[in-house]
Amino acid sequence: MNEIVAVSGLVITFALAMWRKINMGAVALVVAFILGTAVFGQSAKDIAAGFPGSLLITLLGVTYLFGMARANGTIDQIVGRAVGAVRGRVALVPWVFFLLAAIITGSGALSAATNAILVPVGLAFAQRYRISPLLVGLSIINGTNAGGFSPIAVYYSIVKGVLDKIGITVDPGPIFLWTFVANVIINLVAFLILGGPALLRRGQEADSERSASGNAVQAAPWDAQKITTVVLMLGILVGALGFKLDVGFLALGAAVLLSALFPQHAKEAMGQVGWGVILLIGGIVTYISVLENAGIIDDLANSVAGIGTPLLAALLMLLVAGLVSAFASTNAMFVVLVPLAAPLLTTGLVDVLGFVIALCVAASAVDSSPFSTGGALVVANTEEKLQDKTFKGMMAWGMCMIVAAPVLAWLAFIVL
Repeated sequence: MNEIVAVSGLVITFALAMWRKINMGAVALVVAFILGTAVFGQSAKDIAAGFPGSLLITLLGVTYLFGMARANGTIDQIVGRAVGAVRGRVALVPWVFFLLAAIITGSGALSAATNAILVPVGLAFAQRYRISPLLVGLSIINGTNAGGFSPIAVYYSIVKGVLDKIGITVDPGPIFLWTFVANVIINLVAFLILGGPALLRRGQEADSERSASGNAVQAAPWDAQKITTVVLMLGILVGALGFKLDVGFLALGAAVLLSALFPQHAKEAMGQVGWGVILLIGGIVTYISVLENAGIIDDLANSVAGIGTPLLAALLMLLVAGLVSAFASTNAMFVVLVPLAAPLLTTGLVDVLGFVIALCVAASAVDSSPFSTGGALVVANTEEKLQDKTFKGMMAWGMCMIVAAPVLAWLAFIVL
């Protein structure tokens, strides 16, 4: 009976948040309090103790640092230089935006922020060079996912935080490497299907329409603020990968140092902090913590682990991740599904690293759905006469990813 109540609470949380456009974390906190006190006999103090303080610091640190990088012009500088490097080579346009999205998200930006920065610019280039807006849009989304699992990225921080709670440690290097490779392959498929070979045949074309703002960004100097920002970001990667230091405190320290050295951008940077995502993840993690304390997660996880063979159970979880993430929060999916996979991972029934990589790919590849933030931005920024075609293309691609990404990730990283 308690399992039914717990799952019903989760369904209500997702449904109400999607229906009324409320932050899912806020709903989850309220549901956690109601069920925790009324059904599971927990106190408010016990419920509040489940809020993930360490994960909050990580998300605060990486988004605050990205806010400083955006406010002081470092992000604009990188985008401007990369865009300027195209110089009419039309086949490079999708890949330049893929790499830009990976770099920006990999530096700690929320995926929604990366898409908001790059999609309007990328779609303008698509129109200028007569490239499929669907191809450029997918390249940005796939690039966002490629960088999303760097050691200082938000997606990885969430996954690591949830794994830490169930006592599992994974090496960030292989996760970043293989999720990056997977998204390069996904984008290569999109490139080949959506006109990439034709772009290669067109070669280099004259670009007489470079915007004045684009020239201004490209001509801006690398001043002390921008150089310091890049050095600190590289230092965080070295500290996290080479010395296993905490990414959250490293990023927060770098952001505070930048704010102290260049205070004129501190207030604007604080506005870039992902408070909504912090509330989302904090609320969902707190709800899951209530269920863990009540023994519900163990019961559900053992039920999942008991489905046929461990490989089949893993495949079903990946398919659920792909299906739900296409319509709801990818961040929330990581928080919900990783604890359910605990018996498979802690007992060695399924390879831990392989499952984590497969879950990351399966849950994020479907972000190309037009119902996701990135997909909706692509459709909204496409020129009007191509919007309907782009929407249908995003829909077809997203629906294919719901099945293809989990199955192929399962084969590549778990079975093989």
